[in-house]
Amino acid sequence: MSNEQPRRTFAIISHPDAGKTTLTEKLLYLGGGIRSAGTVKGKKSGKFATSDWMEIEKQRGISVTSSVMQLIYKDVQINILDTPGHEDFSEDTYRTLTAVDTAVMVIDSVKGIEAQTLKLFKVCSMRGIPILTFINKLDREGKEPLELLAEIEDVLEMETYPMNWPIGMGKTLRGIYSIPDKKIEVYNESHEREIVPYEKQQVLQSFEKEKLEEDIMLLEEAGNEFTEEKVQNGQLTPVFFGSALSSFGVQSFLDNFVQLAAEPMPRKASGEWVSPNSNTFTGFIFKIQANMNPNHRDRIAFLRICSGKFERGMEVMLSRTGKKMRLSQSHSFFASERENVDTAMPGDIIGLYDSGVFQVGDTLVNGNEMLSYEEMPQFPPEKFAKIMAKNALKHKQYHKGISQLVQEGTIQLYKTPYFEDFIIGAVGELQFQVFEYRMKNEYNTDIEFQHFSYELARWVTKGEVTDKMLDNRKMLVNDQQGRPVILFENEFTLRFFQDKYPELELSTGWELLK
Repeated sequence: MSNEQPRRTFAIISHPDAGKTTLTEKLLYLGGGIRSAGTVKGKKSGKFATSDWMEIEKQRGISVTSSVMQLIYKDVQINILDTPGHEDFSEDTYRTLTAVDTAVMVIDSVKGIEAQTLKLFKVCSMRGIPILTFINKLDREGKEPLELLAEIEDVLEMETYPMNWPIGMGKTLRGIYSIPDKKIEVYNESHEREIVPYEKQQVLQSFEKEKLEEDIMLLEEAGNEFTEEKVQNGQLTPVFFGSALSSFGVQSFLDNFVQLAAEPMPRKASGEWVSPNSNTFTGFIFKIQANMNPNHRDRIAFLRICSGKFERGMEVMLSRTGKKMRLSQSHSFFASERENVDTAMPGDIIGLYDSGVFQVGDTLVNGNEMLSYEEMPQFPPEKFAKIMAKNALKHKQYHKGISQLVQEGTIQLYKTPYFEDFIIGAVGELQFQVFEYRMKNEYNTDIEFQHFSYELARWVTKGEVTDKMLDNRKMLVNDQQGRPVILFENEFTLRFFQDKYPELELSTGWELLK
């Protein structure tokens, strides 16, 4: 990959089954990254998405980790971070969103905005990440386009600007009309790309032309004004319609993406803005993945380069410890496949071999300045369980597995104050299943769970918790930094507790995002 090419680094966010992984594969195909785009429904077809490399993902046909992929399109190097779409995603997803400059939001035209899309949108919105929208599955009968735009504006409180407009949908789909250049991309069963100027088209019947012209007139009169400034500020989302499965509209989207997606921007470190054009090399670790190659039991730390130029073998300082180290083992990725990378630029994601030195959130600097990029967000889990090893003789593997998987963000770990029982927290049930699967398959340790009914975690930031404040609906634990955390059964229990003990100040992990 050339260092002269501009960079665009983005993640795709969506609800499960909206077509996120299909769109990823079609983008990679257009960029020459893969020879053929396979089907995503791996359980049925035997093929698996390029970005799904963990065994449990292949079995289930879903994404549960974040992969990194690269492609070059129109002399732009595009770095794709494929995030889990499953509703029981982990903190890994949130952290991945700290490493991107743009998000692509995939919406199912049949179902509209769904719960997971909303959750991930909020994370992007709080971080001010520009969002491009791809409304998928146009070849199925779905909601009216105007209704979908209104839903985005009402639910997400964000202005929309359609870059193209569907002519029919489902069985009556005839094409999409490109608003800026007044051309029609014709939909056909062979899925071969055909684009004709609107005035020369011969595919539309008179009633279809009338409907299209009415819609365009309405959008011109009542629609929002398009400005790149609004897009970059996250106030307006350009909207594209298409069908990822049939590749319809995908290339048009990619053509526009390289123009509209944000380039690497200045980022805040130790209270100051660091420009990507700075000569000083800086970057931060946003993800650690153990056992990407099970044969070697390795750990890879994923580094987002923020400024300067990375060169393999360069000496950097780990800001957290002040220690210097040489980065001699560095990789670029294509899902689970990797190759050595000698140089990389701001916006790039590289993998560093980790012997246990790195932590998520670490800042690396080529120089003596003690810079630290803003803290990684921490999110309060919604499900909790006590864990134990079934075989006490597996003590060493048990603790190693927990330590590594906690560092990855697979789960959060808490301990009870007196006996130091291990309590794990997760955003959803799937995280427990992934944790159990990986403990067994990667660390050869069987574990058992004792599930709790607690749904909320609140950090105690002021005041002291005493035994008399607690009962079976509230539990006191300590997080990995030793900070007191109270687990509550539900919102009612939390509100009652706050009313009774106003001297205690409680906070959620969301505050760290702001």
